[in-house]
Amino acid sequence: MSPPDANGAVPVPPPAKSVYRAVAKNLPRQLRPILALDDFEPAARRKLPRPLFGYIAGAAETNASLKDNRGVFQEWAFRPRYLIDVSRRSIATTLFGKEYNAPFGIAPMGISAMMSYRGDLVLARAARDAGIPMIMSGSSLIRLEEIAREAPGSWFQAYLPGEPDRIAGLVERVANAGFGTLVLTVDTTTMGNRENNVRSGFSTPLKPNLRLAWDGAIRPRWLIDTMCRTLLNHGMPHFENSYATRGAPIIARHVERDFGARDHLNWTHLAQIRRQWKGKLVVKGILHGEDARRAAEEGADGVIVSNHGGRQLDGAISAFRALPEVKAAAGSMTVMMDGGIRRGSDVLKAMAMGADFVFVGRPFLYAAAMGGEAGVRHGIDILTQEVDRNLALLGCLRPGDVGPQHLLRVGGVPPA
Repeated sequence: MSPPDANGAVPVPPPAKSVYRAVAKNLPRQLRPILALDDFEPAARRKLPRPLFGYIAGAAETNASLKDNRGVFQEWAFRPRYLIDVSRRSIATTLFGKEYNAPFGIAPMGISAMMSYRGDLVLARAARDAGIPMIMSGSSLIRLEEIAREAPGSWFQAYLPGEPDRIAGLVERVANAGFGTLVLTVDTTTMGNRENNVRSGFSTPLKPNLRLAWDGAIRPRWLIDTMCRTLLNHGMPHFENSYATRGAPIIARHVERDFGARDHLNWTHLAQIRRQWKGKLVVKGILHGEDARRAAEEGADGVIVSNHGGRQLDGAISAFRALPEVKAAAGSMTVMMDGGIRRGSDVLKAMAMGADFVFVGRPFLYAAAMGGEAGVRHGIDILTQEVDRNLALLGCLRPGDVGPQHLLRVGGVPPA
């Protein structure tokens, strides 16, 4: 409480909204209306060409898994405890022996450099400065070595075919670059039916045509800020990190062939990677307890429970629903999740359900698209403040204290 003034009156603190607006004055003007992660999406829609926005926003077929990723959080309510001194609370979280400033990181997202100039670097720098991890996508358009130099604590996510020599070459390259954590995504046996991308005009390879040219021309900020700067300074973007050598340009007709036959990938290849890779090994795309158990047997250090943002198997269970089973089967492995996280309350609900850490994707890419590095930093700050505030309101001192006792299924019973 503030001390009384000369007249003995105790000043009344300004309402929270006024406090936030005072802080927001230091933000770039375009970021001041952004009060929550969801606010980045409509702002990015106004800047990005229709095909690129559609690529981020779209999922597979009916979007059933995408919708459930968000909807499932509404099925659970908090059970807070009060009269607990939470003045010394901290949201710092230890993961694989390293302390991060928050219990969340940035998920891997492909072709980010098409959404924001040098987009992967934008995401990596913002994460580095905030003290959280960023996972670089194997479908990125910037060389992984650049990310490792700029943000040495970043993780690398690989899409690998069932071809041992290609696997070995990429794993060696990632190790030589200095990455300490390798994430193997296993849910891309074949590409999902992303008909929503096709409807928005996006395709792989990207096909130059009048419609694409028009979509770019009517978004001049993106055209100048991102596309023209990229072409002028770096030439036509290539898939830089699919293998040990440079991949095809994004407009090459044979670009899909360069991704290899991922339907051959199996547990023997994970064992091969484990023998070669000396750092932390994470398997991403786990939704079943038996797969988590097998990953542990093969020596994985952790799993990311994920349905790929609803972009692969439409109707696949949401990561939040899969968490209890995966956690029970994971043994000593670290269990993380992504999918549908938009608020600090979502972060804490995921941790209550068994996640040790969470990753957030689309909102941070929208933030990079409309606000660059400052936009991503602002998004991280928003989510950080929400986690801290909600942790206090739950009556907890640290994220690890949040457990199933803090949740109740709406109209149901607490999780076991």
